[in-house]
Amino acid sequence: MSPRATSSRATFWRALAALAVVAVSLYVALTVSPRLGLDLRGGTRIVLEAQDSPTVKADAAATDRAVEVLRQRVDALGVSEPSLARSGDNRIEIELPGVQDPKEAAEVIGRTAQLTFHPVTAASPGPAGAPAADGSRVLPDPDVPGGFLALAPPALTGDGVKDAEAILDAQSGRGWTVDLSFRGKAGNDWERITGEAACAAPGDPSRRVAIVLDDRIVSAPGMEQSVSCGAGIAGGSAQITGGFDGDEARELAALVKGGALPVPVTVVEQSTVGPTLGADAIKASAWAAVIGLVGTGLFIIAVYRLLGLLATIALGLYGLISYAAVVALGATLTLPGLAGFVLAIGIAVDANVLVFERAREEYLKPTRKLKPDLRRPLQIGFNKAWSAVADSHVTTLLAAGLLFAFAIGPVKGFGVTLAIGVLASLVSAMVITRLFAQWALERSWVRERPKLTGIASRGRLRTRLEARPPRLMRHRKRWLLVCGSLLLVALAGIGVRGLEFGVEFTGGRVVEYATERPVDADTARKAVADAGFPRAVVQASGDSGISVRTGELSNEEQQEIRSALADVAGGASVERDDMIGPSLGSELRTQALIALSVAVAAQLLYLTVRFRWTFAASAVVAMVQDVLLVVGLFAWLGKPVDSVFLAALLTVVGYSVNDTVVVLDRLRELRRASPRGAWPDLADKAVAQTLPRTVNTGMGALFVLIALAVLGGDSLTDFSIALLAGVLVGVASTVFTAMPLAVILQGRRPEQNRPKAARSKERDPSGAVV
Repeated sequence: MSPRATSSRATFWRALAALAVVAVSLYVALTVSPRLGLDLRGGTRIVLEAQDSPTVKADAAATDRAVEVLRQRVDALGVSEPSLARSGDNRIEIELPGVQDPKEAAEVIGRTAQLTFHPVTAASPGPAGAPAADGSRVLPDPDVPGGFLALAPPALTGDGVKDAEAILDAQSGRGWTVDLSFRGKAGNDWERITGEAACAAPGDPSRRVAIVLDDRIVSAPGMEQSVSCGAGIAGGSAQITGGFDGDEARELAALVKGGALPVPVTVVEQSTVGPTLGADAIKASAWAAVIGLVGTGLFIIAVYRLLGLLATIALGLYGLISYAAVVALGATLTLPGLAGFVLAIGIAVDANVLVFERAREEYLKPTRKLKPDLRRPLQIGFNKAWSAVADSHVTTLLAAGLLFAFAIGPVKGFGVTLAIGVLASLVSAMVITRLFAQWALERSWVRERPKLTGIASRGRLRTRLEARPPRLMRHRKRWLLVCGSLLLVALAGIGVRGLEFGVEFTGGRVVEYATERPVDADTARKAVADAGFPRAVVQASGDSGISVRTGELSNEEQQEIRSALADVAGGASVERDDMIGPSLGSELRTQALIALSVAVAAQLLYLTVRFRWTFAASAVVAMVQDVLLVVGLFAWLGKPVDSVFLAALLTVVGYSVNDTVVVLDRLRELRRASPRGAWPDLADKAVAQTLPRTVNTGMGALFVLIALAVLGGDSLTDFSIALLAGVLVGVASTVFTAMPLAVILQGRRPEQNRPKAARSKERDPSGAVV
């Protein structure tokens, strides 16, 4: 088969796959309603009250532990972006967006979920009763109607369960089951319990082990003949059966995995709450997103002309694919999430810019004929850009996957959104844009006008760089000194001024007011802001109430808020006034830090394998510097550090690594072409050759961010400031931190001293050894 026929066939299959993806995405977007978050639509509020147990007092510490257990339950039940916080000493406020059956959710969330495993001593005539002092008891037999089982004291509790998963066991005919895996000593205990039960005669009730959840035997499996007496079931796993349907199995798995509540809780209040953001703020943010994206599209068209127009259309399809994936997965859309989604579209320009700049370089090579075929430079551009695109996307996917696996709460949700954006970006740039560009260049009227495509234009920045190449690496130590000084200033801000943690991290005060006449949340929000509390979270609560949540609030300040509401509502009285704990508790912060640390380590390992350890270390140092500079900036400005800032910071991490990997990829390519070239000269060339891409990608993101900062209102200003700073320091750190550090580290480790085995691992995308 000829190469042309092979290429046509490949193009046909790419077009067919792209069409299928776009068609499915369009169908999902039109038929599936998005799940909006608490800030955009409101939801259901459930207030639980912790009760004293025989062994544990329901104090603030026990209630805080209960909050973390409930958070895991809510996450496991598939409720994304919930809000959980302790209120007072023994109450827990839970706000759930988009819950279909609030009553059922309240019942599941509020169950104690005490899981125990009991050896069965005998069948019993009953009746069921309270546990004896040693924990032995009689409970109804789930397999024998009207029957009872006498249970020995619990030999194992749910604390020993490592994981629980709902599984459809179609092969054996058992239907839905819950598979358990035990941790550490619990696996040995399970082996011992089942080994003792296997010693009983077949048909003897003592051959069974009862699995009890909240005073009910959910399963009492008997030991099969294959289980030997004294040996038991090894492997640290068990299976709960009980005729469950899918929902029941998933619910049970969520309860077991989340663990038992340290104290019992009861539902004392259930109501609806309005959105935390007003209609005006949401409308302003939507307009900001539209204006920012239009600005980005016009910029790309101005720079790359026809190919820029086609890339802008592909970016629109990228947005459709990403949105459909988020909706299909049932993820919750919040305003910061939507802003991050819009920003992802701006950053997704990067893959297109990489390809177009590579095609420009190929077209403008001095060795080429005066009128080369435009199709070949474009093909070479896609092929050469693939290495950088793949490495930058894989490092981001590693971070997204590990954030999802190890983190909880909003950080886990960010990992899902990030992964969707990365995969959709690959489809958009490397498939859809490629198809559009190939189709355009097949037209003779386009090939006859090469400047129309944008590939034949050299560009002002490229012209200046070629006329006067930068020699930045001559002063590499000076640049590192400057960056180190800025880092010290940022650390001084963190140490001297400290970080102003938002109410989500510190807790604060929530006051509910009853108004004389109904008042909408937007009017109440404006009144509270005019009274001097612009950062307060104001929501409609119930039929005619207003809830105000702030950080530290004195009684005098609370009276000022009440007076402001009374002025617009004809009077206001305090219905409830409680101190609340942080909705982003210590466990969430710990899990987020663990996830981020593991993600950084994974990126370091990947970049070491794909590049060199010197390159990997330089990229990670630059990323850490970017994060600390943004945090230090917020410390000096006195801006709040909350969940919105956390999302922005995670985005900065991804952007920083992406930008650095692109330049390091070019440095690796130059080293392959010139094995004996001096590292400072090669680094200068890498910076010069990728600078047009860096500037154009940065501008694409800046249009969106500036629009969000100026027009998005208070809700998105801090988010935009953090990302604006992150984009700027990310570009600067690549040039002035990562590259100088890579040159210095490489200079201290000459090429001839590198082990042959290490050199053999460094390959280009086609598999050739560097």
